[in-house]
Amino acid sequence: MTDGYSLYRAYLKRLRYWAHLLRKAKGLSDSYTTSSQSYGKQVLDILNGLIDAVYQAREGPDLGTISISAHHQETLKNLRKVCEAMTASSHKKTRELGVEFLNDWEAIFRVLEYPAWPLTNNEAERALRHWVIMRKITQGTNSEQGSRALALFASVFVTCRLRNGSPLLYIRDVIKLRRQGHDTPKLPQIPELAAV
Repeated sequence: MTDGYSLYRAYLKRLRYWAHLLRKAKGLSDSYTTSSQSYGKQVLDILNGLIDAVYQAREGPDLGTISISAHHQETLKNLRKVCEAMTASSHKKTRELGVEFLNDWEAIFRVLEYPAWPLTNNEAERALRHWVIMRKITQGTNSEQGSRALALFASVFVTCRLRNGSPLLYIRDVIKLRRQGHDTPKLPQIPELAAV
């Protein structure tokens, strides 16, 4: 999941963060230039319609695991025409947004192939929030080894919580089993995957 920074284009398998695109389109729709307002409103309407389609697919019987891209080709074709027109605009922000869409087209609309994928990186940012706050409070670990240990601990802690397991009980079991010379136990399994 990336923003529009050009260096990320080297990563072929990525998604684009839609909130940035929506914010930019909203900014255009609120601009003083009539043509930019029109472009911004068109882009917002199309993106909001596609977001609704993604959420509907997620609530459907297949839970967003089947592509909806074919159903929205006409909409995407219309958006591409709008973006191509935007690239000729004399308004800098309008031109930049049109170019951004065209440069990242596949990454932006890859989510239509698999609607269960996220439209934003909010979940990842929420997962990191506590660790970032802790780093600010403690002034960091002051060593490469400490940073690595903290990163591993954070990964285990978050994984256990996401899988409805107790990170403290898991760490207790790791310490106990390793002291006895046994292998490290597996992380808690996701219940529906463990049943398969």
